[in-house]
Amino acid sequence: MAFSLKQIFLTAVSALCLLLWCGLTIWAAGRKGALLDQRAAERWSGEGDAAQITCFFTESAGIDKNEIRGFEEKLDKVLLEASITAPNENARLWADAYSEVGKVTLSSGKATLDTNAIGIGGDFFFFHPVQLLDGSYFSGNDLMDDKIIIDEEAAWQLFGSNDVVGMQVTIGGVPHYVAGVIRRQEGRFHEAAGLDKTLAYVSSGTLSELGTAEGINTYEVVMPDPVEDFAYTKVKEAFGIGETDMWVVENSSRFGMKSLLAVISEFGLRSMNDHAIHYPYWENVARGWEDVLALVLVLQILFLLIPAVIGIAVLIILWKRKQWTWRTVWQFGVDCKDRAAERYRGEKNKWKYF
Repeated sequence: MAFSLKQIFLTAVSALCLLLWCGLTIWAAGRKGALLDQRAAERWSGEGDAAQITCFFTESAGIDKNEIRGFEEKLDKVLLEASITAPNENARLWADAYSEVGKVTLSSGKATLDTNAIGIGGDFFFFHPVQLLDGSYFSGNDLMDDKIIIDEEAAWQLFGSNDVVGMQVTIGGVPHYVAGVIRRQEGRFHEAAGLDKTLAYVSSGTLSELGTAEGINTYEVVMPDPVEDFAYTKVKEAFGIGETDMWVVENSSRFGMKSLLAVISEFGLRSMNDHAIHYPYWENVARGWEDVLALVLVLQILFLLIPAVIGIAVLIILWKRKQWTWRTVWQFGVDCKDRAAERYRGEKNKWKYF
């Protein structure tokens, strides 16, 4: 049977759209997977029963370490009341971290460097597994606030080398020791978000006491999420801060279809931020990719819609040109049933004489 040019064209368009949909789906999955700052819940539990929640605060919210400790006590109480327990006595039910942004002045004896800094507390590097070139992470729960992680560029400016783990720098005259050297993430979004300059990670205490800080503006927690929005709701309730001073993000599902459709519905409004919040670089990067992936979702829907419309149109045309009726379909079914019954009886009679 020969196909018309119209049929060939529509078939080619449908196939191309499906290939583009597959390509965009694979690309989007890769981009989501690369955003490690948003995947703490997957690292915490492979069962899909945990959620990563992030709270961003205005400076006027006045969040300090005492506020964080008070929240942690409320969180323990919430999970106890919900009868959620750890799988064994040595396991933790949740992990958290807090951070603030600012600047510090580092001196190595050879050079002095003013650099952007992130002051950390808790399990910060569990949430943000930055790429180490050498050394190791440190914990915001350490008793001593004397460790620092610097990026490769800062290491070269301070020491003329990136082989500097264990070397000493002073911050405000206080000795600190290089625990690790990292490679800053690159790319348009990362540079626009603030990673175009040198960066150091220090303890929250070091930044607030020896540097210039804006106060704790980010709190992150990964915790059980037995039902949808359980973790998100409990975190908002436990902090008890109004929406003008706190913005809460459910990182675990922010790149799902439902969330991206919400981003599309807010097109043109997302830039109108009425919260006096200084987002850290990783959140600005995530928000940028939210916009991109929302646009990709629109294209994915379009590339599925086109072959679907073509397929429906073809079915309608075939229906209008049909040479059969429901009576003939019914009669065809009855005839098939009768022929099958006749074959069954023939086979039965054939075996009856053995």
